[in-house]
Amino acid sequence: MRHPLFVLVCTLMLLGGCQSKQVRHLASDAALIKPGQTTVKEMQKYLGDPDGRREVAPGVNEYVYHEERPGLFGAMPVLGSMTGPSGYEMIVITASNDVVTGCEFRNFSLTDRSWRDDFTWDQEIK
Repeated sequence: MRHPLFVLVCTLMLLGGCQSKQVRHLASDAALIKPGQTTVKEMQKYLGDPDGRREVAPGVNEYVYHEERPGLFGAMPVLGSMTGPSGYEMIVITASNDVVTGCEFRNFSLTDRSWRDDFTWDQEIK
């Protein structure tokens, strides 16, 4: 009985290393962007098409790159689809006249707002 269970566990562990989706590392990608030097075309060459874009002022655009961080078993073929993300990463890039003027990397966890569950909201402000 132990032998088949051991083989099953080993097989699941080995399948965890099989990853078919291309991984994007936003933290290292953000380091490629140099505000004041990098153009929008170079930015798109390094990072690809943005996940979002908006015009914040005339001639000033904001580009957003977004990626969910997988949970504990997120890389496993079967279990990964059943588990949710542990958080997400985001790069917000501001460009004016086709030159990058700002680049911010943001890292969010799903537990960032867990303090709201423990806070007593009925306290009076003095």
